[in-house]
Amino acid sequence: MIAGSMVALVTPMDAQGELDWAALSKLVDFHLQEGTNAIVAVGTTGESATLDVAEHVEVIRRVVDQVAGRIPVIAGTGGNSTRESVELTRAAKEVGADACLLVTPYYNKPTQEGLYLHFRHIAESVAIPQILYNVPGRTVCDMLPETVERLSKIDNIIGIKEATGDLRRAQEILDRVSSDFLLYSGDDPTAVELMLLGGKGNISVTANVVPRAMADMCAAAMRGEAAIARAMNDRLMPLHKALFTEANPIPVKWAMHEMGLISDGIRLPLTWLSPRCHEPLRQALRQSGVLA
Repeated sequence: MIAGSMVALVTPMDAQGELDWAALSKLVDFHLQEGTNAIVAVGTTGESATLDVAEHVEVIRRVVDQVAGRIPVIAGTGGNSTRESVELTRAAKEVGADACLLVTPYYNKPTQEGLYLHFRHIAESVAIPQILYNVPGRTVCDMLPETVERLSKIDNIIGIKEATGDLRRAQEILDRVSSDFLLYSGDDPTAVELMLLGGKGNISVTANVVPRAMADMCAAAMRGEAAIARAMNDRLMPLHKALFTEANPIPVKWAMHEMGLISDGIRLPLTWLSPRCHEPLRQALRQSGVLA
């Protein structure tokens, strides 16, 4: 079972927006050393929307090769084109990903039936474990719990990353699906509460910055140690919030640059973090212990 703290890994780039392979390799080592339980390559935080297909697949391949089976690698392969999603999912399987994460189609606003048919088609086309991803704040497309329930009956659809931050929604999904269908948080501030309800982990932006703390927090929550997990989360809450002062991954890339982990590269239409946000994020990094 894929569980625990799963980093939604950034894709390092140089100042011209070209992929920085050396920095990617160092990040993978960083997460292996710091106890991250799984790596999500080329999800939203990995700027999947602005990588071309060849780059997308190459990032996944390099992460898979370097991890070498030590922890699971989940490939972000969703999109708003069903055909392209199949193509990316098939490519991820070919390079050795353990599972795929498929975001709801953005911009074209499918119906619930369209969502069901989209994900069913991908699942039937590629025999790899698949995790649904619902983040309506970015996609303007909300996959409702009844649609999740229908999709959960398809053998290789194994779970969902639910990023609404709505714990009532999370509980409804848990009530509707079987016990072997995996519910993950995609919202760092509420992840502990979702895991205490029965979720199996957190696909995290914050884990890019404090992987050990996030791994320890997730482990405590999944052991049912509510007071310990909540205290850990309270200490991280300023960082959770500061990492969303502008659209993800703008703040987290700036934070990682401040930490010396990556260069100052991001692709248009995203831009580098606005100066007004620098000091509040720097202060949150100090509070979390990663900057002096």
